[in-house]
Amino acid sequence: MDTASSTTPRLVIRALEKIGKIDAAAWDGLEHGPSPFLRHGFLKALEDSGSVGARAGWNPVYLLAEDRGRLVGAVASYIKVHSYGEYIFDWSWASAAERAGVEYYPKLVVAAPITPATGTRVLLAADADADVVTAALCAGVRRVAEEADCSSIHWLFCTAEEQTRLARLGFHPRASFQFHWHNRGWSSWDEFLGAMASRKRKQLRKERARVASALAGGGVTWVPGRDLTQPQLDRLDRWYRITTDNHGGHDYLRPGFFHRLAETMPDEMLVAEVAAGGDPHPIAGALFFETPAALYGRYWGSDRQIEFLHFETAYYAAIDRCLARGTPLFEAGAQGEHKLLRGFLPTPTYSAHWLRHPGLHAAITDFCTREAVGVAMRMKELADHAPFKVDPGQDPDR
Repeated sequence: MDTASSTTPRLVIRALEKIGKIDAAAWDGLEHGPSPFLRHGFLKALEDSGSVGARAGWNPVYLLAEDRGRLVGAVASYIKVHSYGEYIFDWSWASAAERAGVEYYPKLVVAAPITPATGTRVLLAADADADVVTAALCAGVRRVAEEADCSSIHWLFCTAEEQTRLARLGFHPRASFQFHWHNRGWSSWDEFLGAMASRKRKQLRKERARVASALAGGGVTWVPGRDLTQPQLDRLDRWYRITTDNHGGHDYLRPGFFHRLAETMPDEMLVAEVAAGGDPHPIAGALFFETPAALYGRYWGSDRQIEFLHFETAYYAAIDRCLARGTPLFEAGAQGEHKLLRGFLPTPTYSAHWLRHPGLHAAITDFCTREAVGVAMRMKELADHAPFKVDPGQDPDR
């Protein structure tokens, strides 16, 4: 699909099906924000491992906006024949379409594949006219959907600013939320706990103490991507598949993904390994991605069942790291109301949608409007049960 079309006297939109055909420095030179999940290396590892592609049901189409040969904008889109690995759920939409006799698949998704993390979806050069380039790329996205006979277009986990801009271009906003940890200026674990009501901080201390006792002198060690060895990457892959098997999930990431990632994104990739006294090898671990503005937790797994070890590895050790480094944001993955007790607060996430069938589009637009009211109410309800004190001078549980 190496196509080209002029949208302004100087702006040209091209479509390519392989990230390897795109210059990595030019792609990564666009503004990505804090998220690393549309970086060239991440997309390349997904492609090279077969985690995306025809067999995975994620067929890439990368749209490039070029001004006199210079890359000024880009979008990573995927033609999909299912709704797996998205985390902005539209299964009910697909069912409604089927009942109405409307073909829902294929559809076009603009997202970081298999990664429910907020991030920039329209990558722009620093000096690009955001409105002009976004409009041109959106027109390109619509052309891809048309040529592939897609029923719909879905921008997933975009930024709030992008959602507003996309709404002006005909994509209806949808509200959702996750639990994110935000640093309120704390510099230590004790300061973080000190902001909590008494009963809540006692619970966290108890959980960490229970894990420390079980590990018998062991603990969490952070290993940068560039230092990971073959056995360490093999363990990470095994832990990932143990977790998906134990929870009835889908192992979207194919064997070789983590090994390739260590080559393509060594600076952002980070693994937390857990050692236990008396065991010669790490017994558990979790994958993270780190940028100056944020820490992202992705996959965790363990060879042994230890109470609260998941919280220690995937949450508490990572919060410790953010506090030590002054990192303002920690996203630990999708869903999970259990995160609330541990200092993660309900935080809006954003998507935008367009459906070709006028009746289906109208019905889903109405649904999203009503759904947003419920999402706002649920977020407020959850925030009211946050573990933090009502204000800095008040501790209702003391």
